[in-house]
Amino acid sequence: MTDMAEYTSGTEGNNMLIIGGRGVLLLLFLSLLALMLGRYPIGPSQIGDIILSRAGDPAPGIILLNVRLPRVLAALFTGAALSGAGALLQTVFKNPMVSPSVMGASSGAAFGAALAILLGLSPWLIQGGAFLAGTLAVATAMGVASFSSRRSRILMLVLAGMLVSTFFTALISLVKFTADPLNTLPSITYWLMGSLSGSEIGGTLFTGTVVLFCGILLYSLRWRITALSLDEDELLTMGINPAPYRYGVILCASLMTSAAVSQSGVIGWVGLVVPHLVRLIRPEGRFGDLFLRSLFGGAAYLLLIDTAVRTLTPLEFPLGIMTALIGAPFFAFVLLRKRGGAL
Repeated sequence: MTDMAEYTSGTEGNNMLIIGGRGVLLLLFLSLLALMLGRYPIGPSQIGDIILSRAGDPAPGIILLNVRLPRVLAALFTGAALSGAGALLQTVFKNPMVSPSVMGASSGAAFGAALAILLGLSPWLIQGGAFLAGTLAVATAMGVASFSSRRSRILMLVLAGMLVSTFFTALISLVKFTADPLNTLPSITYWLMGSLSGSEIGGTLFTGTVVLFCGILLYSLRWRITALSLDEDELLTMGINPAPYRYGVILCASLMTSAAVSQSGVIGWVGLVVPHLVRLIRPEGRFGDLFLRSLFGGAAYLLLIDTAVRTLTPLEFPLGIMTALIGAPFFAFVLLRKRGGAL
């Protein structure tokens, strides 16, 4: 196992700066492009005038600051959250097929939002209800798994997550069954498909705060997260009790997932596809590098898809549909490429 000294070496610090610098530059370029593109194009000079409060026409400023900026930030934070959580859980569960929804966070958050829409609550309460329900779902799954033996803990976490996810999916169906089919049901159905069209700056900043806090915390624990990929007996021999770290890491990943789903609805495949894409491009590397690249890659990936969805077609397709249409063929390619070997 690589020890802490190696992880805090100057080499890793340089890698972090290189990855972070390139990632920030890429996201700045894509964000500027996304702010400019749309049914009402806004040029770079207009963006500068808006920032400096020199714009004569208020319409571009309203579109830029009230519509496009919250949506761009939401795409960045949501994509980073889902992709980072996917890379993290795949490492902890030692399974490349694991996605951020494995612990029931997505289905729990979806139920919370559906119930809030059924009750006619405000957008803020819809997002808050989704986040709290997603957190509750994960806490329930972890509580069920805690009664298992040490040797079967990981398997029980997966099974408990499946159980909780199935339960909340049934509750979502119940909410949809009782909803008004003319008004409320379409709203619930559209929300569950995933979209960033209703993003507001307040909800976006909440999601960003959760993602940044969890991301920094998880990166600071990167060497212990890497250690979780070893056998539990080996860790105990080294004097490391993996249980607190495993539960803490899963909780952070689930908080990121719940925050993302509460912001955008259910958007699948991002947390599964982007970490695999990162591994295809850079097959060698430590968890810290994989995690950083997944965060930046997920943000860029979802921002590109969202920008394409709202600019290239007259009818804006839900993001969840587009990510599935792109993600499923890509993952089929990964499976075919890796046939006969380990993922």
